Amino acid sequence: MKDKLKVKGMVTVSVFDSNGNIKRRAPNWLQRIFGLPGSVMVRKHHNIVTREGDALIADALLGTPTKAKVAGTTGYMQVGNGWTGTDTKNTKRCVKPTGSMKVLDSGYPQKKAAWGSTGDTTVVYRTTFAAGNLNANGINECCLLNGNAAASNALAYAQVTPSVNVTTSDTLQIVWELTILGQ
Repeated sequence: MKDKLKVKGMVTVSVFDSNGNIKRRAPNWLQRIFGLPGSVMVRKHHNIVTREGDALIADALLGTPTKAKVAGTTGYMQVGNGWTGTDTKNTKRCVKPTGSMKVLDSGYPQKKAAWGSTGDTTVVYRTTFAAGNLNANGINECCLLNGNAAASNALAYAQVTPSVNVTTSDTLQIVWELTILGQ
């Protein structure tokens, strides 16, 4: 019997306007012809658990781990606009970071569901870049880290596609789900 351990991830990036509504893109030509609004700025994309992330997961299974976990006070997310699509498994930070790293929201990480329920193998991380924290165009990458220092390790890295623009009056929220699967 063979068992393959797999970590699958999904990243949801949402942009909210100053009133707390999900922001919309400007309508494309077809939407303008039919009087339709532009698409909402909610992006879902798969991620890759990085090479460092694989090692962090193995380290977390030790009786006495040697690396910091991606926890409430040590977990950070970084965004950038330098996605290249090359060598993502070995990426250690956003290729072209924009703004400052942001600590995980209070109460995160958390399990998606109670023990014994569907979703109990998923860990959810969430970070909110409040209005005034970012002013960037073309955000197309994000990274989940175990700290904000130069020696911190990347657990996971993801592309944000299509990219999003965030003004100083907008809020950017990133929800990262990592699911552990034994197959």
